[in-house]
Amino acid sequence: MTSESNAFLLRRLLPFVLIFVALQGLWQLGREGPIEYLVVHHLTVRPAVFLVNALSPEIHAQALRFSIQAPGGGLNILNGCEGIEAFFLLLAAFAVAPLRWRFKLLDIACGLMFVFAINQARILLLFYAYRADPAWFDPLHAIVTPVAVVMLVCVYFYGCLFLVRNNA
Repeated sequence: MTSESNAFLLRRLLPFVLIFVALQGLWQLGREGPIEYLVVHHLTVRPAVFLVNALSPEIHAQALRFSIQAPGGGLNILNGCEGIEAFFLLLAAFAVAPLRWRFKLLDIACGLMFVFAINQARILLLFYAYRADPAWFDPLHAIVTPVAVVMLVCVYFYGCLFLVRNNA
């Protein structure tokens, strides 16, 4: 390894990993408590139920703790399905990004809304896919949507870096 690559590891990659692991560890400590209930029930399940009922009022979906319940099939929002890991990735990336703090804070705030929106779209896709054909659920849930979310978060992050760099 060159000294340049060692410097990158020490300045960017190692802090990124440590920040992500710390955030993930703190999140796991709060599991089964009021913070998880707030994030999963109030900030994930309830908005998804609102969207389902807005798009398909005949479904009559309801939010019950960590699940979307509806006649004909619902969806459980389990650990990892609330999108928090994607936000932690983005937060860790901006923490080590070579940007001024005002740009970081603005990009993190917009990124939170972005991650929320793509995770809600992911939940809706999984909800409707399961109802249409349960065989679609596993590949969408295990492979397609997690990869899509991470890719979109990366595109957002690099887009922010590009915009700041070209407007500075």
